[in-house]
Formats: sequence, structure tokens, C-alpha cells
Amino acid sequence: MPDEENAMSGYGMSVNDTTIWWQVYPLGFTGAPIRPSNEGERALTPRLDAIIPWLDYLIDMGANGLLLGPVFASETHGYDTVDYYRIDSRLGDDAAFDRLIDACRSRGIRVMLDGVFNHVGRSFPAFRDALAGHGHESMFHITRNAGGGVDYRRFEGHPELPELNHDSEEVVRLVTDVMLHWLRRGASAWRLDAAYAVSPAFWTRVLPAVRREFPDVWIMGEVIHGDYPAIVRQSGMDSLTQYELWKAIWSSLESANFYELDWSLKRHNEFLESFAPQTFVGNHDVTRIASRVGDAGASLAMTVLFTVGGVPSIYYGDEQAFRGVKEDRMGGDDAVRPAFPASPDDLPGTGEWMYRLIQGLIGIRRRNPWLTHAMTTPVTVDNRRYAYDAVGHGGERLHVELSLDPAPHAVVSGSDGTVLMRVQHGD
Repeated sequence: MPDEENAMSGYGMSVNDTTIWWQVYPLGFTGAPIRPSNEGERALTPRLDAIIPWLDYLIDMGANGLLLGPVFASETHGYDTVDYYRIDSRLGDDAAFDRLIDACRSRGIRVMLDGVFNHVGRSFPAFRDALAGHGHESMFHITRNAGGGVDYRRFEGHPELPELNHDSEEVVRLVTDVMLHWLRRGASAWRLDAAYAVSPAFWTRVLPAVRREFPDVWIMGEVIHGDYPAIVRQSGMDSLTQYELWKAIWSSLESANFYELDWSLKRHNEFLESFAPQTFVGNHDVTRIASRVGDAGASLAMTVLFTVGGVPSIYYGDEQAFRGVKEDRMGGDDAVRPAFPASPDDLPGTGEWMYRLIQGLIGIRRRNPWLTHAMTTPVTVDNRRYAYDAVGHGGERLHVELSLDPAPHAVVSGSDGTVLMRVQHGD
């Protein structure tokens, strides 16, 4: 895309600034058994190949990054790792991973991997050794009492998720080596799972070594709340998940209170002064946007996502207005982590309107790459109507109007008042 490359250089942009990610949860997307009940369900099956037929769909939508959920060997859902150096057999092997990387590279698609470095699964070999007193005890928070009992620190109280000890040099070496290993195999970015639970100081002992070999790597941490700019500054990460904005988008639509969105966008401006947050309206951990606010509300949510500053991602299925409600129970994530059909031709077609809408919104963003760092200036704020300008550092401007009446709709206009897109869909 030579025109886009020229625009990027004119605004001092890097490829990290203009990557739009399509997030896929591989175990769910490919129909792998999430909680295997026997070894047969763990048989080597190259399910990663099932993602390849969807790469042109990703490109056609306007995205250019593939954000993969966990792909490493794990006990169940991918977040209970047992081997950071091995592709989960339910997804394939190194050869399957290489085929996916090659297919992405040939299309100019960057790949982000999910690094679950706060905790491991109970079958993680070093943890089993540590429990038995056979070494690696410094890697975990293990306590032994006088009666011979053994306990360990668990992530958010889950006994199946032993926490790593991030003060341990052995853990520093492990995480550094794992990140480098997969970057050498073709990944170009990392999502740091549960980064909110890891001291930012840990990353200052890992990331410099990673960046020495891969200076262009993009590191994004999962952080739900806290002082976002301070965490970025203290850790050396590039970006964080913008959960504050995610919540404000759906909540303002659900409760007809655009004052909440306006307040959050003022906070968002403050974050943009020091980094470009990773923005989203859906991911593998939350109820789908269309289930929250309906089709019409979801179309407005997407409008906000692509017309404010940040590095946006789209969670697979949201571009088809999929429904799915997350529940707080065992298996409660399954509804938002579904299997996809074999190819885009097998989609039901009922969500094509959302796909086309997102195509148009991404098109606007591609023509205005300054939007990554744009500030938002409110023009009109009311419970049911909100208008704002997205303003670039060079004075560039887009005008966005959101309204819930008479039915939810939006209008995106250029600086000269030309209407670039009208957004409306009834439930």
C-alpha cells in the first residue's frame, strides 16, 4: 500500500501505529476440545491450518494484524501453560505454526502471540519439580510447614494456576528466552496476559533484551485498571488494553448516558499524550458488544472505536455481529469463544452488514492514519446525543455525531463537512 506508506512517513508513523488487529482465540476458533477428557482429544491435529483460509477475509476487512490467543501446550483453555516452547497438540506443531506464519507474511499480516507469563498450569514440569523439592523452587511462591504440608500462590485463587515468582532470575531468563524464541520464528508482537498482576519492574528486566534483538517488536499488556501511563512508563511496554474506554462505550449506549463516554474520552486524551492505547469493543473475556447493546448500538460502538485515538482490535465474530454472553462459571467463556466455519463462504450472511460497516470505518482510518494519536474534542454532549471532533497533531479533523434518536445512528464527516459515512442499523 504505497499511498498509506507515504502517509505514514509524513506523520512520523510506524507500522505499529497503523496495525489494526483481528483477534482470534485459536482453540475455540478451530473447534479444538477445550477441556480434553482423554488423550485422544489431545492427539496431534494441525488445526492452526484452519485459520489460513480466513487471512484474505482479514485483509478484505481492512485489518493487517492477527492477534492470536494462546497457542502453547496447556492443560485446558490455553492459559494454563505446560510448555512455552511447544505448540499445543490440539492446534498442531511447529510445522503448522510455520505454515500460518508464512501465510501471514506473504500477505503482509503481522502476528501477535499471547504470552501467559504470570502463571502456569499445575502440570508445568518446573512447578512439579518445585512442589516435590527437586529444584526450580525459586520460580514459584512455595511455602512448607513443619508438618510437611506444601502450599503455593495461586492466580486469583485458582489452584490450577500457580503463580510464577517474578523476582526470580530463573523466571526472567525463561520469559526472555520464550519471547525471543517465537519472535525468531516469525511473530512480531506480544500480548502480555494478566500484566496487571505482574510488577512493572519485572518487564524492565525482560524487555530490553528482547528489544535489542527485535527493536520493532510491539509489546501490549493486559491491564484492566490503574495508572495506565505510569505502568507503560515503568514497564517499558508500548501499550495497554484500554478497558476504561471499552466499558464507557457499551455502558453509555446501554444506559443512554453519553456523559460517561465523554468523561472517558477526556481520560483517553490524557493517555494518548504518552502512548497509544490498545482499543476494543470486544475480546475473549467479555460479553459480545451486540449482546450488550444490540445491532444498532454495536454499529455506534464500532464508529467510536475507529474514530478515536489508539490501536484498534476486532474480536473474531464481532465483525459479523455475533452474539455471546460471558458467564461467571466453569465453561462460562465458551459462548464468546465459538468455532468458526471452514471458510468465509460458510458464514450465514446475517452479519455481512456489520462486516461492510467495519470495512468502511477502517477505510476512513486508513485514509487518515493520524487518527492513531488523535485527541477528542467534545462538541455536543447530552444523554442521548454526542458529537465530537477527532483532531490530529497537525490540525487534521474529523467530525463524528452519535445519536440514539429516533433510532441509533451516526455520521462521520471530513474537515470540510463532507459526509464520509452514515451509520445506522435497526435491531
